[in-house]
Amino acid sequence: MEFIEQVFFFIVLVFSAIIHEYSHGWMADRLGDPTARYAGRLSLDPRVHIDPVGSILMPALLWILTSGSFLFAYAKPVPFNTYNLRDQKRGPAMIAIAGPLSNLLLAFVFGLFAQLMPLSNMRPFFEIIVYANVLLGIFNLVPIPPLDGSKLLYAVLPDSLYKFKMTLERMGPLFLIIFIFAFFHLITPIIQFIYLLLIGRGGLF
Repeated sequence: MEFIEQVFFFIVLVFSAIIHEYSHGWMADRLGDPTARYAGRLSLDPRVHIDPVGSILMPALLWILTSGSFLFAYAKPVPFNTYNLRDQKRGPAMIAIAGPLSNLLLAFVFGLFAQLMPLSNMRPFFEIIVYANVLLGIFNLVPIPPLDGSKLLYAVLPDSLYKFKMTLERMGPLFLIIFIFAFFHLITPIIQFIYLLLIGRGGLF
């Protein structure tokens, strides 16, 4: 990507992460927990979601360390209280999946725009929006804390593996760093496949 496209990609990534977190809060509210609403987080206002580290510092460092080949960002996690949920067993998993699904829905919508306007000057920017949201959606499904995939994993693991869950939770940030720098390539083909499928042909990446 050219520099201007990288800047646009970063902006899209941050705002897509905000929508991702909003979706967690929206789902929690629907399931009976108003914590996010009371905290003022059921809003798309960037000021209540942007995290100085995850939304600014980390993407900047990743851009420098990878020469612009990999960018990732996250917003401040939306709080929720499991005890307020009507379904305390499946509720956390439903809240977790809401974030990635919102990103994949955005990717689908802008993929349609890209396919319906193949000659438009806006198509490259639509493709960037698609790629950023597929990246966020699929990456967050990796079952490593604090990613959403770990909540889905916890939902299917038996209670007898409680100690394993706690160990994974404590070691999650370290495992996540290792995954990003050593094993991210394992999910790249999945991201690329979904991206190309949504835009209807080969694109920028």
